[in-house]
Amino acid sequence: MTMKDDGRGGVSPTGTAGIFATPAPRIGWYRWIICAFLFFATTLNYVDRQTIAVLKPVLSREYGWTELDYANIILFFQTAYAIGYVLFGRLIDKLGARLGYSIAVVIWTCAHVACAFVSSLAGFSVMLFALGLGQSGNFPAALKAVAEWFPQRERALANGVFNAGSNIGAILTPLIVPIITLTFGWRMAFVATGSLSLIWLILWIAVYRRPAEHKRVSPAELAYIESDKPAPEKPVPWLKLIFVKETWAFALAKFMTDPIWWFYLFWLPPFFVKEYGLDIRTFGPPIIVIYILSDLGSIAGGWMSSTLIKRGASVNVARKLTMLLCAFAVMPVMFAQYAANMWLAVAIVGLATAAHQAFSANLYTLPSDLFPKAAVGSVSGIGGTAGAVGGMLMAFLTGLVLQYMGTYVPIFIAAGTMYLAALLVIHSITPRLAPAKLS
Repeated sequence: MTMKDDGRGGVSPTGTAGIFATPAPRIGWYRWIICAFLFFATTLNYVDRQTIAVLKPVLSREYGWTELDYANIILFFQTAYAIGYVLFGRLIDKLGARLGYSIAVVIWTCAHVACAFVSSLAGFSVMLFALGLGQSGNFPAALKAVAEWFPQRERALANGVFNAGSNIGAILTPLIVPIITLTFGWRMAFVATGSLSLIWLILWIAVYRRPAEHKRVSPAELAYIESDKPAPEKPVPWLKLIFVKETWAFALAKFMTDPIWWFYLFWLPPFFVKEYGLDIRTFGPPIIVIYILSDLGSIAGGWMSSTLIKRGASVNVARKLTMLLCAFAVMPVMFAQYAANMWLAVAIVGLATAAHQAFSANLYTLPSDLFPKAAVGSVSGIGGTAGAVGGMLMAFLTGLVLQYMGTYVPIFIAAGTMYLAALLVIHSITPRLAPAKLS
């Protein structure tokens, strides 16, 4: 260590490798409050969409629905979801996450509450169409907000955290909807769950701003959020994105894997009713366990790739290695219907749903990994539409299989093999996950 004159008649140390250096300012954590908002919105989104699945035994008994009738109602939801996803993706790129999210929540909440006032198959089909249209805006808006509020190295973790809300929603629905239904009737279940979204909307409008415009964001946190290499912010034409191969790496993977999640959401309660003789009073515990496992998978998948990046792995290696492990973890679900007892089936399906969510936490990062922020909403919308189209096909085929074959085996086989195929598609299209060339 050397000493030098401090200009005040004394000496000060130098060459101490920062021992006496001023501590670096704390980064701050307000971005995680924004992530919490996204988490709760996704929770409510899934409570509202899964209410129909929990009430399916009650409504089928009251109105005499067949498996194909129920499949057609879900098909209306997913048709609207396919249309709305691409429209909301573009709208959110134009309006921003704050206003775009607000519009989506208003549409889906009104549609969900309106389900309480219909009693025909056609009425439910129309309301589920409107619900799908509004709910399609959730993920493009959330992904846009993550791209605005988080640097690349934290996005997979942030996506995993907010996406965990889908599992919390799936856990809460079989808890609260049966209680409301048995106490006040199924119509009140739609009204009570829908009203929660209005509370979220008021708080969202009051709190959300972009980081640079937010008074609660410190200069250190803003610098951290904006620490990635600057990207052009001018809008990217939608037609240009359609003809970029990286768009299709994301879209095809969504087309292949989203339908499996739709199947779990809409058919797991009927599966346990059919295979193990459960009803609205008793199928809650297995569904809850499955989605608790899914929550753990969602966060673990985001944590794993984010940790690998922080330890020096490339984005390409971190994302794909995590997704590969998830693709292998899904495979035992092919044997779910042959489980010797209900809780073994719960363990097998729970592992598959956890792996799906971990896979998705990384898949959701691809738009922000491959495209500038100004295009994230649009690319997410294109991919979401592809996933919803796959979900439409899944709903139709599931209805046919169950109506005429009476078994879930072919569906579980598809669920066990699709993720590895999707990863192979991603790797063949973009071997290095290099940013898309938009010029």
